[in-house]
Amino acid sequence: MKSFKCSKSQLKTDIAGYSFVSLVVIGVVVFTFIPAIQSFVYSFFNYDGFLKMEFIGFGNFLYMFQQDFEIGKVFANTFIYAAITVPLGMILGYALALLANSKVQGISVFRVLFYLPVIIPSVASGVLWKDIFSPAYGIFNQIIGIFGLHSDFFESASSALPTLILTTVWSTGGSMVVWLAAFKNIPQGLYEAARLDGASRVKQLIYITVPMSTPMIFYNLVTGIIGSLQCFSTFIIASGSGGTGPDNSLYFIAVKIYNEAFTRIGMMGYACALGWVLFLITFLLTMLVFKTSGWVQYAEDM
Repeated sequence: MKSFKCSKSQLKTDIAGYSFVSLVVIGVVVFTFIPAIQSFVYSFFNYDGFLKMEFIGFGNFLYMFQQDFEIGKVFANTFIYAAITVPLGMILGYALALLANSKVQGISVFRVLFYLPVIIPSVASGVLWKDIFSPAYGIFNQIIGIFGLHSDFFESASSALPTLILTTVWSTGGSMVVWLAAFKNIPQGLYEAARLDGASRVKQLIYITVPMSTPMIFYNLVTGIIGSLQCFSTFIIASGSGGTGPDNSLYFIAVKIYNEAFTRIGMMGYACALGWVLFLITFLLTMLVFKTSGWVQYAEDM
């Protein structure tokens, strides 16, 4: 009788657990898996998003690399942006975390101030930066105007991308929190032993902090690559001009997918093809990082 009660109680626990998990599974299937399969199918069709649906095989992919003269600029902008913002954001976030990990008075205020940009919605931050760097009334131009300088920032093809990179790095406080979590997991005994051996702070950083935080470096690298290739809202707000910027200087692959799908008539199939090419590139880069992850040192390996 007792075993029956135990099994009945366990059954109730299992049902409750499966009920909670099922919500996530249903959400992933309905809003991620099924749309992904649909977009893969649509990528082989001349599809307008409504009724017209004509099978064209690899026609969308051939058009992408043979007739779409914007695609080279779009991918170049995306790769340049990712190649700069990912390492720069990681380095700055790491440096901020080292400062935030210091045991000084008022350090909690410092942590809050640097994390604040993360909680600002990307659309709002895009509008904010566009106003700050406005050539007509932006506060930044007013400041540098004191020294006789002026820049068009987002309005110039030569300065638009560097300006966007600058605005992106502003929100490195998010990675700072992740780094802090990694630092907190490093055994303090290692630092105490190093200090007894006369190791300086620099040597402690090189031989303890950095090696012990390589798993988090690896994590931030992977998520940074994925995120930088798929950024959208800040781009389209800051660039204006249909999300392209002057002379397509701020035209990125995620924005192009949106434009092809929703602003051009009859190009939904082509937008799906672009999406799958982006997925393939992201997947290959992620696999490359995993294949070259021998530098990652886990606690059990040390």
